[in-house]
Amino acid sequence: MTDAEDRKPQSDEARSVFVPPSGVAAPADSESSTTSEFAVPDGLAVPKPGPESETTSEFALPAGLDVAPPPQHEPEGSAFSTPRTYSARQAAAFTPPADVPLVRLTKDVPWQDRMRTMLRMPVTERPAPEPVQRHDDSGPAVPRVLDLSLRIGELLLAGGEGAEDVEAAMFAVCRSYGLDRCEPTVTFTLLSVSYQPSLVDDPVTASRTVRRRSPDYTRLAAVYQLVDDLSDDETQVTLEEAYRRLAEIRRNRHPYPGWALTLASGLLAGSASVLVGGGLLVFVAAAVGAMLGDRLAWLCAGRGLPEFYQFTVAATPPAAIGVALTLAHADVKASAVITGGLFALLPGRALVAGVQDGLTGFYITASARLLEVLYFFVGIVIGVLTVLYFGVQLGANLVPDAALGGSDPQPLLQIAASLGLSFAFAVLLQQERSTVLMVTLNGGVAWVVYGAMNYTGGISPVASTAVAAGVVGLFGQLLARYRFASALPYTTAAIGPLLPGSATYFGLLGIAQNEVDSGLTSLTKAVALAMAIAIGVNLGSEISRLFLRIGSAEKRRAAKRTRGF
Repeated sequence: MTDAEDRKPQSDEARSVFVPPSGVAAPADSESSTTSEFAVPDGLAVPKPGPESETTSEFALPAGLDVAPPPQHEPEGSAFSTPRTYSARQAAAFTPPADVPLVRLTKDVPWQDRMRTMLRMPVTERPAPEPVQRHDDSGPAVPRVLDLSLRIGELLLAGGEGAEDVEAAMFAVCRSYGLDRCEPTVTFTLLSVSYQPSLVDDPVTASRTVRRRSPDYTRLAAVYQLVDDLSDDETQVTLEEAYRRLAEIRRNRHPYPGWALTLASGLLAGSASVLVGGGLLVFVAAAVGAMLGDRLAWLCAGRGLPEFYQFTVAATPPAAIGVALTLAHADVKASAVITGGLFALLPGRALVAGVQDGLTGFYITASARLLEVLYFFVGIVIGVLTVLYFGVQLGANLVPDAALGGSDPQPLLQIAASLGLSFAFAVLLQQERSTVLMVTLNGGVAWVVYGAMNYTGGISPVASTAVAAGVVGLFGQLLARYRFASALPYTTAAIGPLLPGSATYFGLLGIAQNEVDSGLTSLTKAVALAMAIAIGVNLGSEISRLFLRIGSAEKRRAAKRTRGF
């Protein structure tokens, strides 16, 4: 080997570049003994790293320094969840944000007032419910609860109840089974209710259409009793039991037979003719004409004719009898006969319900109801005008002042006539027999107030009618709160003596005699009287709700014991 080869460095596999200095023993020649250039020199002790849990931050507290633990916070929840300190049973009031007065939600008032108060709130501001009806953990099916509320609302709307009261009943049914996010909607012929379980779930919506309307206040009172039991804490009604009771309510027969309804229409017309100055013969003639009109209307209804034609046909017999008596030169006030027949046909119930819906904000339903009243009124006008036109052509001398001229008003006779008219109206509305006496007395009180203001005090008929109707609404609401029932059976029949039958007849007679100005003046007066009746009834009811508190829990339990519950 030459000297050049001796000076050639060995390869990496043979020797490391880090040759130990002289006097230091070289490590064994193996792959495991090879170290990095960053190796720790021998003799330098380095602490072994501990586990990850022992590793501390450079911001760790020094040893010996005690720091108080942070306060415990409530577990994080949804921003829309109910606070844990809130209880709907103990909540006496609820204050919405942004300059809205305090709305009180007391439990010692009927369910109508409580549900109506919450319905007037936005859905996001209503307090959480405490379900009244207790069930298992799964609870009733949501579609079945919505269907039950729709069926109850259908019976109430078909019976003539106002839209706000129908919504209150539907809302009470839903809340009694724990469905708080419900929005019932009522129009003239369509009912719908929507339930949204939470803010992220899809809503469930159901609807039902009201095809036919029939004034049956016995059925209406039974439905109110069912809703009252569902809303009561002490009465546990399951969903199946509620459906069974609702089916029984639908199957119940009317409390009065057909012949009793026909006699009631005759009594109503005869009593109305006495109110406008008629005697015994006028009473009989008006009663016969009204009963004939009632039978003709039943015949048309059996043939499937719309109600417009039924009213047109029913208006012709009383007018024909009045014209016939005039042509026969009988000593009878024909105007009183025709006016009494009109009293039996005027749609006072639908008029009051329409104006009430408008005053409570249900303008679409109010417009539909008032349009229905207008159609019925046009039907009556056509029937009466047709007869009056032919009577005038035949030489009948129909004097408008004949009905009100003659002797002075007879208070006792008119009060008796008003009682008879209210009684007959209550029978025609198929009221419960236990409520007929109270509504009859309410009608008599209304006529006493009207007579004292109009005949004795000389106040205008419109103002007198409004005050008398307000008394009817006030007393009717008080009686309904005492019985925990609907106010309609105590108010609708009582406004019968106040209906503008004479003003309607005078307007039609003026048009038939080609005196359009005087006819339109009388018809305008009739409209004003009708509006005064509706507004007065609604105002009396609202005064009762706002200022007179009747119906505590003790009275509620006592009322249920008297009814056998």
